[in-house]
Amino acid sequence: MDYKKAGVDIEAGYRSVELMKEHVKKTMRPEVLGGLGGFSGAFSLAGIKEMEDPVLLSGTDGCGTKVKLAMILDKHDTIGIDAVAMCVNDIACAGGEPLFFLDYIACGKNEPEKIAAIVSGVAEGCMQSGAALIGGETAEHPGMMDEDEYDVAGFAVGVCERKKMITGDNLNAGDVLIGMASSGVHSNGYSLVRKVFNMKREALDTYYESLGSTLGETLLVPTKIYVKALKSIKDAGVTVKACSHITGGGFYENVPRMLKDGLRAVIRKDSYPIPPIFNMLSVDGNIQEQMMYNTFNMGLGMVLAVDETDADAAVRAIREAGEAPYVVGRIEAGEKGVDLC
Repeated sequence: MDYKKAGVDIEAGYRSVELMKEHVKKTMRPEVLGGLGGFSGAFSLAGIKEMEDPVLLSGTDGCGTKVKLAMILDKHDTIGIDAVAMCVNDIACAGGEPLFFLDYIACGKNEPEKIAAIVSGVAEGCMQSGAALIGGETAEHPGMMDEDEYDVAGFAVGVCERKKMITGDNLNAGDVLIGMASSGVHSNGYSLVRKVFNMKREALDTYYESLGSTLGETLLVPTKIYVKALKSIKDAGVTVKACSHITGGGFYENVPRMLKDGLRAVIRKDSYPIPPIFNMLSVDGNIQEQMMYNTFNMGLGMVLAVDETDADAAVRAIREAGEAPYVVGRIEAGEKGVDLC
């Protein structure tokens, strides 16, 4: 008996590391010390010593059951983008710049090419957000997971000047709400998605004119990363007063998180285009509208608040960063919460 016969292939682990090195190398920043393969990832903080009052921000998350879709479609090179996006978007909506990221992949059996494909997506997400991929772990779990199963999650650290953190403390009635378009379902609500749609490969490979792609392709589109768009707003001299990453819990759970007591967000549902996949989900699943907005992002991955006089400049900055902005509502006096009208 040896470790390989017990289900853990050490040699496959070595090969996975070799295959992923080319992807990891693309994400390097000057602050990264050493290379891949050490016991820990090292990142110099010399660059933030010039900051007046630096605050470290962190985020950790995974892709939920969207990973099941990647396994069914046997497409593994984008799911890592989702893992990065879920972490760095949280950091960005607090006003931070992501510095580095670490991934964790658990699998039933280490297939080096598949692991390298997953990590290529992680590296792509890191490049989109400007974060360095400084380490990670691939763990074989024989007996806990089937051989073709895996899960991926991650952890990110960012930094921000304390006085530039987005806290919502200076939010006022009359401030304008701007939404940034999502790329689709992103990485939340897939347990419901998988109940609504047939998850067989042939059903997912069906092309729909309304979607402009197959169902599987639409559902697997990776989560948008909004780091550059939020930086573009900041570089334009606009103060983002409050910001919400629309993830699990949709509008009803996430929008109130950016509000202070005595203020209410009012969002117009007809102020932006809702991607066709959400109508398809609602109709095929017989899902009530309130539940749709309480589960999915409904076409907006990030909602932020700015002073009314800054709204046009914020919209321009978002557009210049390559994202689609929409003025979707306002902040009003009232009980803390959100109205969708």
